[in-house]
Amino acid sequence: MRQRRTHLRTAVTAAVALGIGLSAAPAQARTPTRPPAPGIENCTATACHFDLPPGTYDVRVTLGGDLASSTAIGGETRRALLPETAAPAGGRIVRGFTVNVRTPEGEPLGAQGTPGLDLTLGGTAPALAGIRVTPARHARQILLVGDSTVCDQPGDPYSGWGQQLPQYLREGLSVANYADSGESTVSYLGNPLLWEAVRPLIRRGDLVLIQLAHNDKTTDGPAYRANLEALVAGVRERGGEPVLVTPVVRRWFNTDGTLDNDTALLVNGLGVDHPAVIRSVAADRDVPLIDLTARTRELVESLGVEGSKALYLYNEKRDNTHTSVHGATVYAGLVREELLNLRLVPKGSVRVE
Repeated sequence: MRQRRTHLRTAVTAAVALGIGLSAAPAQARTPTRPPAPGIENCTATACHFDLPPGTYDVRVTLGGDLASSTAIGGETRRALLPETAAPAGGRIVRGFTVNVRTPEGEPLGAQGTPGLDLTLGGTAPALAGIRVTPARHARQILLVGDSTVCDQPGDPYSGWGQQLPQYLREGLSVANYADSGESTVSYLGNPLLWEAVRPLIRRGDLVLIQLAHNDKTTDGPAYRANLEALVAGVRERGGEPVLVTPVVRRWFNTDGTLDNDTALLVNGLGVDHPAVIRSVAADRDVPLIDLTARTRELVESLGVEGSKALYLYNEKRDNTHTSVHGATVYAGLVREELLNLRLVPKGSVRVE
């Protein structure tokens, strides 16, 4: 045995000296290497596709080119991920954002969408010089529970405010929009593909913004309150932080130019004042409140009958409930302001330029 070990040591020494490869690979070569982060080879002049599984990803982009440029980035189901950003001729601008990739990629009861991460390059003069996509390790989520005024609308000209919110957030804070068209508090809680599917996704410290009212047309007051309380309790049981959001107003003017009527202010046919109930539950359960009814009413009345049309789909569809891309972007900006005012997110995580 001792003689065989001596022969083995001699053979190894000789092989190393002569540069001869041994059958056993060196330990360093056996260590698995991490594949390179997906980059610009996955992009064309107008779009990028990354073959990635569902999850949350940090995206770091370098914008600019030989000529002056101005680039906006969207993705998945028409989400706005980065606002239009200018770069001088020959200059480079680095920006980052965090994106949620899921299936279905838009509304929970909508189309499956395409697998992986899809980004679109827009703006008046888009120029993408570089891009790097990596799994987000410590991203905080903002989950959205809502209806068609919030959701990732699949088709132009419609847009929900939740669809426009990501562009206001920096890398490290993602929006997971589980709002779905046509949902009330009753249907959202009752459909196993909605609340039962969303609730397990809530992680400790996540924000869950809840705006459900537009479709509670036949929900009585006690039921509506109980449903809101159930959603709040469900978020807290998972360690998340619920935030109640009163609904955006309908563009329904009185003759004196105000919105002081049941249609505009979401009072249903049973006389249930949805915003009032939401405010009451928020106060009773110590839940942060974004009073989007008050904020949007103030804005719409200030713009007047004609000026407010651009916020909604009045010109395109004679629709005074659903918002245009412009209107959804403005309303998402109001949500951003309230998140900061309530100190629900740190200033450094919100894009203000």
